[in-house]
Amino acid sequence: MTFFHWFRQNSWRHIVGLLGTVFAIFPLYLVVLASFSSDQSLQSTSFVPSSFVLDNFTMLFTDPKIPFLLWMKNSALIAGAVSLLSVFIGAASAFAFSRLRFKGKRTGLQALLLVQMFPSVLALSAIYVIMERVFVFAPQWGLGTLGGLVLVYLGGSMGVNIWLMKGFVDSIPLELDEAAKVDGASAMQTYWQIFVPLAMPILSVVTLLSFIGLFNEFILARMFLPENESRTVAVGLQGFIGGQYNANWGPFAAGSLLASVPIIIVFMTLQRYIIGGLTAGSVKG
Repeated sequence: MTFFHWFRQNSWRHIVGLLGTVFAIFPLYLVVLASFSSDQSLQSTSFVPSSFVLDNFTMLFTDPKIPFLLWMKNSALIAGAVSLLSVFIGAASAFAFSRLRFKGKRTGLQALLLVQMFPSVLALSAIYVIMERVFVFAPQWGLGTLGGLVLVYLGGSMGVNIWLMKGFVDSIPLELDEAAKVDGASAMQTYWQIFVPLAMPILSVVTLLSFIGLFNEFILARMFLPENESRTVAVGLQGFIGGQYNANWGPFAAGSLLASVPIIIVFMTLQRYIIGGLTAGSVKG
C-alpha cells in the first residue's frame, strides 16, 4: 500500500480527530488566555497573547470583597461531605437490596427508579419551602446554611448511587457470601470484609463523579446560599459575569482555573480505580 493510497483512505479519520481535538481545547485555551490577560472582556482578548499578567489571580486573593478561598473551602466541604456520605449510605443500601431479604424490598427499588424519572427541577419550589420551615426549628440545617445544602444534595444523589452500586453487588458471586456464612460471619462482617474491599473500584468512581458534579453545581447552591460568605465557588465566580463586578472575565477565568485544581487532584488520586469501576457490573463472573 502506497502512502497516497493510505492517505486517501485514512486521512478523513485524522482530520475528524484533529477537528474534535481543536473543538475541545479551544474553550480551555480562551479561558487560559483570559486569566492571564489584562483585558476584562473576552471580545478584546487576542488569540495570540502579547503579554502575561497575574493581576487577575492577585485580585482573587487581595480584594476584601472577594472571599475566594472561603468559596473554595465551602465547595470542598460540601462536595467532600456529600460524596463520602452518599457513598457510605448508598453502598450499605445497595448491599441490602442485593443480598438481604426484607419486606418492601421490591417496592423500595421500584420507588427509587420511579423518583429518578422526574426532573429534579420540578422539586425546587417544594425543597425551598421545606428548608425554609426547617430553618425555623433547626437554624443550622435550614435555608441558607451549608448543612442544609448537604442534606438536599444527599437526598438527590441516593437513588442513582444505589442503583449504580447495586449492579456491581449483583456481579459478586454468591458463593463468597455462602462461604462467609459457613465460617460464621454475620451480614455486617460479610459487608465490611468481603463487599467493601471488592467494591473499592465502583466506590471510588461514585465518589469521584459525585465530587465533580457537586463541586460544580450551581442552581441549588445559588438558591440556597444567598450570603456572600456562604457561597460555593461556582456561585461566587458567577458574580464576576452576572453584573455584580461589571463582567470581569479575567478574574472569572482565573478563578475557574484555580477551581479545577481540587478536581484534578481527586481525579489523579482515584484514576487507577476508574477503568475497573466504570466497567464493574457489566460482566457476570
